[in-house]
Amino acid sequence: MTIILVATVIISLVAFNNQQILDRSMFIPYDVKHHRKYERYFTHMFVHADFGHLAFNMFSLYFLGSFLLTLGTQEGILRPGIDYGLMHHYGVLKGQIHFFILYFAGGIVATIIPYVRHQDNMHYRSLGASGAVSAVVFGAILWNPSVPLSIVFLPGISFPAWVFGLVYLGFEFYMDRRGGGRIAHDAHIGGALFGITYILIINIDKGTEFFQAIFK
Repeated sequence: MTIILVATVIISLVAFNNQQILDRSMFIPYDVKHHRKYERYFTHMFVHADFGHLAFNMFSLYFLGSFLLTLGTQEGILRPGIDYGLMHHYGVLKGQIHFFILYFAGGIVATIIPYVRHQDNMHYRSLGASGAVSAVVFGAILWNPSVPLSIVFLPGISFPAWVFGLVYLGFEFYMDRRGGGRIAHDAHIGGALFGITYILIINIDKGTEFFQAIFK
């Protein structure tokens, strides 16, 4: 995860002052379809619109990504009945491989809806790791739906992860249907759905645990 964070921060900071790099990296469905620039499915994850955009995504990736990978094992205390993250469950190497697949495949899958919608729109552009981060966030939520999550602008207030996830998805669907903004809500939704799906593929029991957490 550290490699992803460092690479994204460095490339984004360079792109802030280099329009050519920014233009070459953004996701442009029209270029993908008509000029076969398939690399844009991948490169858009490493550039951001501004420092706030970059900071929010990397902040979310660091905290939720660390949670998903290790889930408190750094404390040195393992409590019975708790699954302590990908690396504890699958081993260090395999756990990190799952994380990389979740992140990068999530970022690519997140472009599917925008591509379908805008493949013939010459003016549509999107950038940022939000779709990939969304996959990690929802992978973490499904992995342990009962863990408390806090919202940055509501300090001291926390919710079970599953509540946060449902509210977040509801908000994204509403904003996507409303339209008119500059945020790719459809990419957030696509990344989230992939994150959920991937965790279910590698550990189907997480689906059962999710519903048990809600209805317990």
